[in-house]
Order: sequence, then C-alpha cells, then structure tokens
Amino acid sequence: MKVGLVLGAGGIQGGAWLTGGLEALAEETGWDPATADYVVGTSAGSMIGALCASGVPPWFMVAHSRGETFEGVEDVQGRPAATADRAAGARFELQRTWPPIGPGSWRLALRTLANPRRYTPATVFSGWLWRGVFSTESLKETIRHVVPSGWGPHPNLWIVACDYQTGRRTPFGRAGAPPADLADAVAASCAVPGIYHPVTIGNRRFVDGGISSVSNLDLLRDEDLDLVICLNPTSTLHPIRAINPRDAAAIFFRRASGRRLGSEAKKVGADGADVVLIQPTGDDLEAMGPNLMRSGNRNHVIEVARRTVAEQLREPRNRELLAALPEGDPRKIRRPEGPPSEWPDWRELLPRPAMAG
Repeated sequence: MKVGLVLGAGGIQGGAWLTGGLEALAEETGWDPATADYVVGTSAGSMIGALCASGVPPWFMVAHSRGETFEGVEDVQGRPAATADRAAGARFELQRTWPPIGPGSWRLALRTLANPRRYTPATVFSGWLWRGVFSTESLKETIRHVVPSGWGPHPNLWIVACDYQTGRRTPFGRAGAPPADLADAVAASCAVPGIYHPVTIGNRRFVDGGISSVSNLDLLRDEDLDLVICLNPTSTLHPIRAINPRDAAAIFFRRASGRRLGSEAKKVGADGADVVLIQPTGDDLEAMGPNLMRSGNRNHVIEVARRTVAEQLREPRNRELLAALPEGDPRKIRRPEGPPSEWPDWRELLPRPAMAG
C-alpha cells in the first residue's frame, strides 16, 4: 500500500492543531506517519512534517510542547532535547537588516499586475506587501536539533515554498528542485510575506508555500498512490458565518481554502487514490481563534485537536480506508516503557526503504 501524507499551512495555531492531529492519527490507526511513502508539508505543515519524517514521534512533540522533560534524551548534536524550543520555533525576533521600503518583491508585484489571473489572490497580494521584518532563525534552529545539515532520512519529504520573484511553488526535496538544507527549506516554507523575512536559497528568495496553495495536495496526483491522508488546518467542516466584522477576512480565507482543497482532492482522486481529508471542526475554530499567528494557547489547541481528529478518523468511511494502513512500530506510536535512557533512537526505527543512503 502506497500512502501519501499531506500537512497544510496554518500559522502557529495551525501547527499546534497538526501536532495534536498527528498524534490522534497514530493512536487511532496504529500507523506511524513517518513511514508514509510521501510527506508533503507547507508552512506550519512543513515544520511538523519535517520533524515527523526525520524521526520525532508525534507523541513526543505533544509532550515536549506541554513542557515535559525527559532525562537522558538528546538531540543529534548531543544537546538535551529539553533545550529545543517548546513552540517549534514560533518566536518573533527582528531580522538584522535594513528596514524594508516599498513592496517586498517588486518583480512579483509587477508580474502579477501584468497578468493577475495566472496567480492566486494570495500571490498577487504577497508581492505588494512590505518585506517581513522577523527572522526565521528560530525556525531553522528547531529543525537543526533533528537534522543539523543536509536533508532528513526520508527520501520523499517535500517542503513547499514559493519563489518570491515568480510566485511559482517549489517543492524542495523533489527531483529537479534546487538543493537546500532541510532547515532552510522549512524556514522558507514558513516565511509568511509581510511577517517573516524571505529566505535565500541559492541565488533566489523564497516565501511561504501557502500563497500558492495552503495544502498543495495536488502535487501527489501523479505518484500512483493508493491512499492520501491530508490534515488541513485552514479549511473547516463547520458551517461558518462572519458574525463579527473583524472576523470576515478569516472566514473568507477558510472558505477559499476549503474550495481549493476540495478541487485538489478531486484531482488526486481522479488518478485512482483514495483521499481522507481531516479538517478543523467548530471546537477547533473556537480554540484557535481568527488569528492563526497568535503564539498563545497552543497546548489547548493540541488537546482539542487530539479529540476532534480522533472523532473524524472513527467515521465509517475514514475507518474503512485507514484499516489497511500497515502497523507501525509500537515504540513510535506511544511512549515507550522504561526510563528515557533506554528508549531507542527513533530515526533507526524508520523502515529501511525510507532511509536515504
């Protein structure tokens, strides 16, 4: 069975939702998300997907976010795992550079002005936004706790960013994409225009992959997969209405995200793959709030997502499709017994076909 895992964009709150959702997926199915044949991550999904595909179990992400400390557990550089940022690098530190003047990308702004129909509204808007002032170094540092340089162990981990000059999406890690360290690719995928400073890879600048598509699910349409599981924080299963005028923009964004997600799912399904879509419910929306870049309340969002995602996975159609997933190593699915000093190196538990060389 060939399986694809897609983790969509969603800011800081969306990253928390994905963390809880991935643990629920592992708990409910007994399947290890890191063993997916393809892992596609965009923005917040790139961070969570990169950590998972590089050997960090979802249950550990949840426990680490809660503030738990495991004596004797170290990162790949020998530092205590507890030194890693509890919020997955979601800190706002100013970039050390000259203040931005004018649009963040004149080339993208003028390109989209000449032919706006070729681009998503988010791409058109992004070119004219001022250049972001916050550094992505904390995001890179989070990845370097797991992969200090180069790419991770998963050969089909695709991290989606967008070229800041052309607006074209770039799935780093896929054949034909520019070479990049995993930390740089994740930082680029998370670099929300107008907030984070763009990330330079090679001689090009890149920003958040979500300006092209918040899920990029359709990248898997030609990969001959049996099942694609997509967790998408920015759409919703819940009927939503703009009661407060200040929430109107967030409502519009979620509706547009849902339409794009449905269209991409149909394309993948037309090529023969079954698609399981997991989206926030009303309880999730209430927990996350309209501001997805808010840094507080992460652990509450995680706990709500663990429950609501589990409920969706138990629905008859989803349960039937997910029943064929292969069993994962129990040590990756749930917290191992015994003291942390006796726990395995989770990277060594990845299946051999998924190891890079």
